[in-house]
Amino acid sequence: MSTRAAVTENCLTANDWICGEYLRTRAPELTDATVEHLWITVVSVLIGVAVALPLALLARARPAFAGPLLGLTTLLYTIPSLAMFSLLLPLFGLSAALVVTGLVLYSLTILVRNILAGLAAVPDEAREAARGMGYGPVRILWEVELPLALPALMAGVRMATVSTVALTTVGALIGRGGLGDLIDEGVQTTFKAQVLTASVLCVLLAVVADLLLLGLQRLLTPWTRIRRAGEAV
Repeated sequence: MSTRAAVTENCLTANDWICGEYLRTRAPELTDATVEHLWITVVSVLIGVAVALPLALLARARPAFAGPLLGLTTLLYTIPSLAMFSLLLPLFGLSAALVVTGLVLYSLTILVRNILAGLAAVPDEAREAARGMGYGPVRILWEVELPLALPALMAGVRMATVSTVALTTVGALIGRGGLGDLIDEGVQTTFKAQVLTASVLCVLLAVVADLLLLGLQRLLTPWTRIRRAGEAV
């Protein structure tokens, strides 16, 4: 046996935290878990945005509804994940839909608040100018208000995404947690390399997702860069 092979075998036998042999032999398992983690995160955030936008618009149109709505979404966020999944279990069973639905409900408090904040920050002058050009309410919303609210909206999406990446691991309770399944299995078996590798991948997934969304935000809001450049001058 070569020296290198002996070292890699010893790291598994010694149950080291860092072990190259684990990465080599379990690469397919790590890839599958990462893909599942990413899929659950993306679907949950997209559905969360699709639900949060009309709720935020309703709250803005009917201010009396805003307080109860924000209170409800905040209450949902405070429910422990085990209790949340138990409440949803009769509806969805032990499926990925159970995890996705729970994550969507958790994301609403962040998304609704940020959408409302972004819309509230749109200058009245911009709305008045659009009305003067003959824009109707729907066109003002889609062509004036939402574009100007994008920085706040994207900030909410970034926060919701990072939060969802972390909360997805809780899906390990029902075997639908992506990297969380590997973390839970590693903890149960005291397999150090598996726990550390899956945890690091989870952190990297959150960081990469945040950076990609930040880049998308900068691409979609070029006027914010121009404004900062003008202020710097």
